Amino acid sequence: MRDREEIKARLHQLREEHRDLDSVIDSLSRPTGFDQLRLTRLKKRKLALRDQIAQIESDLLPDIIA
Repeated sequence: MRDREEIKARLHQLREEHRDLDSVIDSLSRPTGFDQLRLTRLKKRKLALRDQIAQIESDLLPDIIA
């Protein structure tokens, strides 16, 4: 049971970081704060977070035999 709670906490943390990256990417995309290299790195990190979130969500769902 404790493992499940730790996984949920990690999922929450990843979702929060993903949301924060959205804000940073939006601000860097504006003409005044344009830094292409940093923007590219942040977008890659955001995609990696999305993949981690999807994997954790998949692990939390029980296997359903169709």
